[in-house]
Amino acid sequence: MTKTTISKLLLERILILDGAMGTMIQAHNLHERDFRHSSFTSVLNLYGDNDLLSISRPEIIAGIHEAFLAAGADIISTNTFNATGISQLDYGMESHAFDINIAAARVARAAADKFSTPDKPRFVAGALGPTSRTASISPKVEDAAFRNVTFDELVATYTEQATALLEGGVDLLLLETIFDTLNAKAALFALEHVFETRGKRV
Repeated sequence: MTKTTISKLLLERILILDGAMGTMIQAHNLHERDFRHSSFTSVLNLYGDNDLLSISRPEIIAGIHEAFLAAGADIISTNTFNATGISQLDYGMESHAFDINIAAARVARAAADKFSTPDKPRFVAGALGPTSRTASISPKVEDAAFRNVTFDELVATYTEQATALLEGGVDLLLLETIFDTLNAKAALFALEHVFETRGKRV
């Protein structure tokens, strides 16, 4: 139903996507304690792991979504740019990736539903970032053949993220900020697998 609605609307007008999440978060001048939650046991500094805020400070993320919606956005993006298990390794939070994505999707879903009207429905795009690793380039200048991530690992992390985002209620999936086409291919492969498994496409 949603896919049909989005496709129909795109034939009639331009749909406006929200703006950047990171700079809006920076404006709140947060501290490490804002990112941490009682369920987070990582001993690493969590400052800057913006995706965690969907759990630890959901009201901030909801406020950002609502600001974009109030400004006229038709589509808001989930706060999940770095919410893959691979990216969360940098903070020791990889075991929380699934929960982070569901929480972020639900926060965005609630905001979109709050602003939706019959004349102007609002939609949620599940944002899948590029991860913090590249499958095409070696991170070691002395060893061009070395890779710190495999295609299969990327597929697995994107599968987990997409599954959680869809479970959280997103209307579409946004694969964004491509810096490695092999990473993007892994993501697209994962999305096709998720669609096939669910028996439903977005």
